[in-house]
Amino acid sequence: MRFLGNVLWIILGGLFIAIEWAVVGLLLCVTIIGIPLGLQAFKMAALTLTPFGKTVDYGGGFGSALANLVWVVLAGWVLALSYLLAGVANCVTIIGIPFGIQSFKMAKLALFPFGTDVR
Repeated sequence: MRFLGNVLWIILGGLFIAIEWAVVGLLLCVTIIGIPLGLQAFKMAALTLTPFGKTVDYGGGFGSALANLVWVVLAGWVLALSYLLAGVANCVTIIGIPFGIQSFKMAKLALFPFGTDVR
C-alpha cells in the first residue's frame, strides 16, 4: 500500500514539489550561512518525494529549539500553512484522506525542521 500511495503521490505533484525543495536547498547551500537551512530543505525534499511509510522523529535540544524559532518567524509558518491547506483540501474526499494525512505530517516538519530525523 505504501508503494501505491507513493506512486500516486509522485504522479499527482509530489515529484514537482520535491524538485522545488531540492533546488531551494541547493540555492541555500551556496552561502555558508545558508547551509543549515539548505539541509532542512533537503530533508523536506526527501519526505515530499515519498511520504508514505516514512516517520518523522522530533527531538533536539536548545539549539534546535532556537533554530526552529528563527525558522518559524522567517518562513516556516508560510510553508506549514500551505501544507495545512493542502491537507484540508485533500481530506474533503474519502479517497484523499491518506494524502491529507501526509500533508499534515509535512506541515509539522515544515514548521519545526531542526532536530528532526526522517526515517
